[in-house]
Amino acid sequence: MAAFPWHPRSRNYTSQFESCRLEAVPVEFGDYHPLKPITVTESKTKKMGRKGSTSSTSSSSSSSMIDPLSSVLDGTDPLSLFAATADPVTTAANTDSTRKKRDKDDSLIVGSDFEPWSSKRGEILARYTTTEKLSINLYMSSEKGKATTPGSAVSEKVRTRLEVLDDLEEGSQKELLNLTQQDYMNRIEDLNQSLKDAWASDQKVKALKIVIQCSKLLSDTTVIQFYPSKFVLITDILDTFGKLVYERILSMCLDNRGSLPDNFTPESVNDTAKETCLNWFFKIASIRELIPRFYVEAAILKCNKFLSKTGISECLPRLTAMIRGIGDPLVAVYARAYLCRVGMEVAPHLKESLNKNFFDFLLTFKQMHGDTVQNQLVVQCVEIPLYLTLYSPAIDWILQCIAYHAPEILLTEMMERCKKLGNNALLLNSVMSAFRAEFIAARSMDFIGMIKECDESGFPKHLLFRSLGLNLAMADPPECDRLQILNEAWKVITKLKNPQDYINCAEVWVEYTCRHFTKREVNTVLADVIKHMTPDRAFEDAYPQLHSIIQKIITYFHDFSVLFSAEKFLPFLDMFQKESVRVEVCKCIMEAFIKHQQDATKDPVILNALLHVCKTMHDSVNALTLEDEKRMLASLINGFIKMVSFGRDFEQQLSFYVEARSMFCNLEPVLVQLVHSANQLAMETRKVMKGNHSRKTAAFVRACVAFCFITIPSLTSIFARLNLYLNSGQVALANQCLSQADAFFKAAVSLVPEVPKMINIDGKMRPSEPFLLEFFCNFFSTLLIVPDHPEQGVLFLVRGLLNVIQDYTWEDNSDDKVRIYTNVLHLLSAMTQETYIYHIDKVDSNDTLYGGDSKFLIEINKLCEAVIAQILDHLKTLGQEETLKRQSQLALYFFNSILAHGDLRNNKLNQLSVNLWNLAQKHGFADTKTMVKTLEYIKRQSKQPEMSHFTELALRLPLQSRT
Repeated sequence: MAAFPWHPRSRNYTSQFESCRLEAVPVEFGDYHPLKPITVTESKTKKMGRKGSTSSTSSSSSSSMIDPLSSVLDGTDPLSLFAATADPVTTAANTDSTRKKRDKDDSLIVGSDFEPWSSKRGEILARYTTTEKLSINLYMSSEKGKATTPGSAVSEKVRTRLEVLDDLEEGSQKELLNLTQQDYMNRIEDLNQSLKDAWASDQKVKALKIVIQCSKLLSDTTVIQFYPSKFVLITDILDTFGKLVYERILSMCLDNRGSLPDNFTPESVNDTAKETCLNWFFKIASIRELIPRFYVEAAILKCNKFLSKTGISECLPRLTAMIRGIGDPLVAVYARAYLCRVGMEVAPHLKESLNKNFFDFLLTFKQMHGDTVQNQLVVQCVEIPLYLTLYSPAIDWILQCIAYHAPEILLTEMMERCKKLGNNALLLNSVMSAFRAEFIAARSMDFIGMIKECDESGFPKHLLFRSLGLNLAMADPPECDRLQILNEAWKVITKLKNPQDYINCAEVWVEYTCRHFTKREVNTVLADVIKHMTPDRAFEDAYPQLHSIIQKIITYFHDFSVLFSAEKFLPFLDMFQKESVRVEVCKCIMEAFIKHQQDATKDPVILNALLHVCKTMHDSVNALTLEDEKRMLASLINGFIKMVSFGRDFEQQLSFYVEARSMFCNLEPVLVQLVHSANQLAMETRKVMKGNHSRKTAAFVRACVAFCFITIPSLTSIFARLNLYLNSGQVALANQCLSQADAFFKAAVSLVPEVPKMINIDGKMRPSEPFLLEFFCNFFSTLLIVPDHPEQGVLFLVRGLLNVIQDYTWEDNSDDKVRIYTNVLHLLSAMTQETYIYHIDKVDSNDTLYGGDSKFLIEINKLCEAVIAQILDHLKTLGQEETLKRQSQLALYFFNSILAHGDLRNNKLNQLSVNLWNLAQKHGFADTKTMVKTLEYIKRQSKQPEMSHFTELALRLPLQSRT
């Protein structure tokens, strides 16, 4: 193919910039503008009577501007019009009644500020465990228990059900012994599933028998330390049964009007549903034993809504009184807890029954220390402190229900009643767990006095102080008492010998100390923690609590110079010997620093401490570390690096980067950040020292550049290296370090052949050519202003790059090579201009060095001819049927490049552009809209004086139809 000489068009960049500016159009005040705030027009409609039509409408607006949204509705919305036509008297009456009804309902609803039982369930199951063997009675079904056929007589059906119910009393059950805790829980789950299966198969009596059997288990305290967990498991079954019965009766209320509303009354319930409901209560009333009768009736307490408006309020006192017949105080208190739980769900406004349950419990409080209980504990080898903790979940729940939205006078009365009881540590702990934190905090010294009076042999005092500390972490005590409170609490805490008891208590009070005191007090507390947890490496069993202490400290201390100057803070960190825990703690510290440190710092205390923290994170990285974890650690370390600034002490700043490079060499993103930071430092030096380019300044900039040149080769990501070489070369060029800039650019050129075909991007393999194309485009923009080296020849970098592009193995189905060549053509065209479009201050580019010398232009034209030949050769290879679409797209792409950068007054170049236009349309793959818009652009450009030759060109560019 004959060579096509390249004739670039001359560009007057200044005039072109001016021609591209948007025309300024004056806008008069008050005219519509899309950025002006919209003024909403308010329409007021007045009614003259109850039944009349709207008699007058008045509109007011703050300005004359018409809102396009409001104008559609003529200033009013349809809901406002509808409301305006309504009867105001009727509307007001309805509104008042609705509001009263809503207010009444709101008083019955338990809000989100009430901690539900479900949130306590998991904690109880995890805390109250046993290694003792357990037993359980399983219901053995018989033929009598099966559902009768539809044809059975009603009397036979009733008689059979009564026999089955009696069967349970006579012992149709099997006892399983020597069960582990997990086996026991599995059996309970089996019973729960059996209940659901029996109900689904319409075996209602069998379902009732299962519930009765499970309820009986709550009278068994042979493995007493497991009782709270057993209560949780059994009441899950009771809840399921109660829900099934309620939904069954509710489904019987369906009629033509649909389902009942949530606030239905007994009058809207049909007789069939009421009869079924009564039948369930009669069945339950026939249960002989007290405990199952109580629990099963409590489970379906909500069903009283179908029978009577006052049914629930009448049943609650009766059920409360029934509990008095339960002799075991532990069984009784959990029965009260279940009744309070059900009561809060179905009638939270009936507070009297809640209070009655608690006061009844106080009357029987001494039973816990009676001979019967003591003998039982001796048999089971259970100590009294452990036994008392078994009461906590039940008493805590009862008190939480009572304290919810309770007046302060009631809480004070309950506290006074607890004071009067001897050995009241258990009650005191539950009061502090259940009552509002503000109530407890305001009376902190009173509670400390009561704690001191408690008997240490019963409920442990450190648990009482822990409960008090939890409240003081949420609410503030009187300021005058704060130091005394801390002293009184820590006197007890520091005397604890058991490390686990100590740390559980100290963890809570650290937050109180951080909340109200200074570094001095926090340092004292940390010293005490180190003293207690270091012997026998006790800290190894307390990592969660120690981690929590760190989190509390960094939550309240945001001045890290104060924090790290605390003498015991870093020794405290040394207790985290387990690497995974130590790294998590370091991550928390770094996250807090990045979040709260507002200004850059050079404080040596902060720098030394955080370098140690970051080094710990960095050293945890190994071959098994996940990429996400590496990214997170690198992000935290980079956040720290960005916050370090030595001001105008640039040498100290660079020294810090050198130290950081040696410490964090295994995290590539950190090295990338250090290179960016060094480049930024070099530019900052140039900016600050502008007009004072001393030898020292130039030497320092070269030192920054050398830092980058040394660091970049250690990176594994090839595109990170390419882009950093380019970026660092640009910085060197901006600082007049020409030889260093050449070194960076040469390194980038020599690295291109190493680019693999596929690269890993976020864990997925992607083709590398799009990224390579992007890199070349950026590189070409820089090469325009890079002056030629006096010893390397004309355009030595461009020639070297073209050789690399030519030798690179491109994908067979890719056209990126041609697109790169086309961009080279853009670069070479820009290089022929008398004055380049942009320059670097105090750097003479080739337009100045060569001054438009003819030999320089001849060299450029030779390169252009070679590039054009490569492009045309590639277009010829796309002549096969399967590549015609690519040929069309590339032909139009090259045509547009010639249009933008070539001088089309040259006949050969003009003919080449016409040929490319026709080739783009030849096989029908050209986009018609694009071709039309391109031709319209050419016609518009032809109206400019210097582009008049476009008129003839437009006549030679036909538009081919696809038909």
